[in-house]
Amino acid sequence: MRIETRMEERATQKGSIIEKFVPILLLITIALAFLVGALWQKVASLEKGNPTAGTNTAGQPADAGTVNGKLSEDQAKKVPEVTDKDHIQGSKDAKVLLVEYSDLQCPYCQAFHLTAQQAFDEYKGDIAWVYRHFPLDTIHPRARPAANAAECVSDLGGDNAFWKFIDEVFANQSTALSDSGLAAAAVKSGASSSSFDSCYKATKFDSVVESDYQGGSTAGVTGTPGNFIMNKKGEVWVIPGAVPLDQLKQAIDEALK
Repeated sequence: MRIETRMEERATQKGSIIEKFVPILLLITIALAFLVGALWQKVASLEKGNPTAGTNTAGQPADAGTVNGKLSEDQAKKVPEVTDKDHIQGSKDAKVLLVEYSDLQCPYCQAFHLTAQQAFDEYKGDIAWVYRHFPLDTIHPRARPAANAAECVSDLGGDNAFWKFIDEVFANQSTALSDSGLAAAAVKSGASSSSFDSCYKATKFDSVVESDYQGGSTAGVTGTPGNFIMNKKGEVWVIPGAVPLDQLKQAIDEALK
């Protein structure tokens, strides 16, 4: 009898312990199910190749104080003014400026580059396209070296060479971001091989890249591509990430009014 009683007591204690852990196990199961669901949605989004998905990676300027994408007067003043030091396609005095903060390793920037080119071609004469660097160092370690390389090309060959280099890197993003790939893109864009190598190894223009980055941060850019539409009235609209052409055109048309 004594043995049976002890066994019963142990069984009762074991059951009591299990009962205490059931709610905890249930909560853990629910949390894991939620996590798996979130990961599945993320993978599905990436598999579809949606350039506007994942705003932490694609990023966009902070939209505080905006109405339908239009910045408040105070926030508009935080966007650095376009000057002759900027890389510009078209005239600085165009009716509308598309200011793009970009990262040469960012796949969303690669997608938006084509969209921006389409808009620039369609609104030729009315719009100018401004390119500024915004390397996301923590997730794109080759973005800053590529930006420095672009500045070297600009210094050696002028703005036309700069834009050719940007086109070349985005067109061959999977191979052009290595040191040798950047050098090849620089030569294709018209820069001297030896002069480029010297400039690139010296990281001669890292301060220029950092200045662009800090200006974008002040303007509210948190990721790439971070885009703004600006007109002669001083009005500024935020373009949230790698938007399709129709959405970009809506902002441009609004700015042209």
